[in-house]
Amino acid sequence: MEDAATAEISRAQLWQWMKNGATLDDGRKADRALYQALRDEEVAKLGGPKEGRYKESLALLDELVDTSHFHDFLTIIAYPRLD
Repeated sequence: MEDAATAEISRAQLWQWMKNGATLDDGRKADRALYQALRDEEVAKLGGPKEGRYKESLALLDELVDTSHFHDFLTIIAYPRLD
């Protein structure tokens, strides 16, 4: 449950930064382009989207973060996708 709570806080923060156009300490604006670039960088470090279920995970993260609608809980969307 602790992992779900950490993921929930993280995705909510990402969504809020993008929604409100937050500016990072280095001056970069938290927008779709920055989100996608950082997301892709991090997934590449893990072997890329073809490894494991990363492609599905990226689609879920995008659905939760890169949207105008804030979803109440990530688990509501994520649980039906579990095997």
